[in-house]
Amino acid sequence: MKTNSLNRIKLIAVLLACFFSTDKIYAQLLFPQKPGVVSYTYRKYFEKDVPSTLDMIKANGFTDIEFSNLFGKTAPELRVLLDERGLKCSSFGVGYEDFINKTTQVAQNAKALGADYVRVAGIPHKGTFTPEEAQRAIDDFNRTGKLLKEQYGLSFVYHNHGFEFEPYKTGTLFDLLVEQTNPEYVSFELDVLWAFFPGQDPAKLLYKYPGRFKLMHLKDLKKGVKGDLSGGTSQDNDVALGTGQMDIPAILKAAKKAGIQHYYIEDESNNIIEQVPASIAYLKSLTE
Repeated sequence: MKTNSLNRIKLIAVLLACFFSTDKIYAQLLFPQKPGVVSYTYRKYFEKDVPSTLDMIKANGFTDIEFSNLFGKTAPELRVLLDERGLKCSSFGVGYEDFINKTTQVAQNAKALGADYVRVAGIPHKGTFTPEEAQRAIDDFNRTGKLLKEQYGLSFVYHNHGFEFEPYKTGTLFDLLVEQTNPEYVSFELDVLWAFFPGQDPAKLLYKYPGRFKLMHLKDLKKGVKGDLSGGTSQDNDVALGTGQMDIPAILKAAKKAGIQHYYIEDESNNIIEQVPASIAYLKSLTE
């Protein structure tokens, strides 16, 4: 009896070792849901024909979209088109000024779309991002994030864009943004490229601030491209996931532990017809 029990224990140990030794199965544990897509990826197609672009997105297997533009439609009109196709808008991206000055309209559009999140990607600044500009954003985020949550039941997220990682004291201005915003009203969307480009490790950021990141943009940066703090690079430096500089499995592992709610593929390049399916295939190779 004891021998049989010991043999079972040894067998389980061997199976577990095999299970965790393969990147494919390991990543399956780390990627909790299939990703959505950011509308900006298909912007050139949306500008020509919204319904056919939604059909294209659905044909690629996406059901979740983060919109950054209404593409000439009203929010209710766009919602009808989404519902007809079984698609969902989970996050609605707007500019900083609209977020601050047109909060009611932004909230109404987000609710009409069915979104749970309102996202801002960028903070107005001149030249190098400064502590003063960061502090203004902190105040705006705390105030308007509270309004969105308490009056409309919406969650606010800020999307990093690279320039926020200017050195500040013992860390960066991004650290200041996270530490000085109220987690009840302000969360973050991690754009992995715009963390890596200015020299950060996206996985380490997720571990550093557990619970603060709710959304994520999955992207990859062309091999050989050098980063900086400018917050800008050629759109064609976006490459298919798994072909660039990012350690995607490590990022996914950290993202699952951090509690990311929505993953979105974003590809800003001019090669999305080839690259988006390649990115999907890469993620499937990790998760199936």
